[in-house]
Amino acid sequence: MLLAIFLSLLIGLSLGLLGGGGSILTVPILVYVLHLEVKEAIATSLLVVGATSAVAMIQHAWQGAVSWRVGPIFGAAGMAGAFLGGWVARFIPSPLLLLSFALIMLATAWAMLRNGSKAERPRQEGECVDCLPLARIVLDGLVVGAVTGLVGAGGGFLVVPALTLLGGLPMHLAIGTSLLVIALKSLAGFLGYLSHVSVDYALAGVVTGSAVAGSLVGGWLAHRLKAGHLRRGFAWFVIAMAVYILVRQWGEWLLALSQVLESIKRAFFE
Repeated sequence: MLLAIFLSLLIGLSLGLLGGGGSILTVPILVYVLHLEVKEAIATSLLVVGATSAVAMIQHAWQGAVSWRVGPIFGAAGMAGAFLGGWVARFIPSPLLLLSFALIMLATAWAMLRNGSKAERPRQEGECVDCLPLARIVLDGLVVGAVTGLVGAGGGFLVVPALTLLGGLPMHLAIGTSLLVIALKSLAGFLGYLSHVSVDYALAGVVTGSAVAGSLVGGWLAHRLKAGHLRRGFAWFVIAMAVYILVRQWGEWLLALSQVLESIKRAFFE
């Protein structure tokens, strides 16, 4: 439990500093350190990350780093997608959920590194920095929300790239807005999981309390680092966690593949 508390501080630090990455840490901690079943870990992760993001978002909002135009619209669309994803997850085997989780992480990190060398476009005085088309905000929110609910990712590792690479928001504004979106989508995904998964609320409370403490430190650091450094650090962090999950689950995926191949063999050759 002491190890879990320490690692939970890192969950909050990641959320406060990068606007995401909380679930990328939370799911492995709950599965590999606290030994929760995968779907219970995902549901608990959504609760922990959602509550921590809400607290961290307040700190960013105090600095004026939250888009109140993009955030609520993206978040509302994401909530619909997240609830559907959380409900559909009951039909998908746990090893496949973790595999999807890791592959999506790698794809997102690659996109951020590919665009990481591009400097943010200079802004004219008085220019609207968050005037994105409504249709794009809704579509991106639905897609990211569905992934959030399905694999237990709060969505920051998808929301931040969506807002910066597709929407063109400055990195610091994207981080604060991401926290608002994560809080909304995590709540919806959590409610979707409650229809078929039980949660240990005492354990979730301990992890959440530690994560909130870490998020306050991360929020303070976020406004003292350059956007390019934040983007590259975020991408490499996501890659490291994805590789860890792939290596840790390799045996289970090979076993699942062998079982599928055996079923096909029996169906067609026996």
